[in-house]
Amino acid sequence: MFSVGVSDHMLIAHSLRGETFGPAQRLHGATYEVRIELRAPELDTDGIVADIGALRDALRATLAPLEYRNLDELPEFAGRNSTTEVLCRHIHAGLSRRLGHTRAAELQVTLVESPVAWASYSAPLS
Repeated sequence: MFSVGVSDHMLIAHSLRGETFGPAQRLHGATYEVRIELRAPELDTDGIVADIGALRDALRATLAPLEYRNLDELPEFAGRNSTTEVLCRHIHAGLSRRLGHTRAAELQVTLVESPVAWASYSAPLS
């Protein structure tokens, strides 16, 4: 399996409902490093999984509607916690719409909250 990846970052605000989240129940900011990786069993005729420039553009376009926003105010997160795991799946869905034309079989999205904490979501491209 071949893979290619790119990264970017985003700054958001949100709060999380439920005792599990302790102080994170209050509105707070987060800066996430966002890493994406496409995997394909074979390379295309150009010898690549996907164009790195196109991947960077797709990632930036997917993150733009979230950047510097309070996620609690966005309809797509209404009534649910915007946990790191939920954000991974949300970003995956947006990227899948943009990258569905590639030969890649799978996309992994990883959000790094800090040097010691991250979450990922992997699924086939839809």
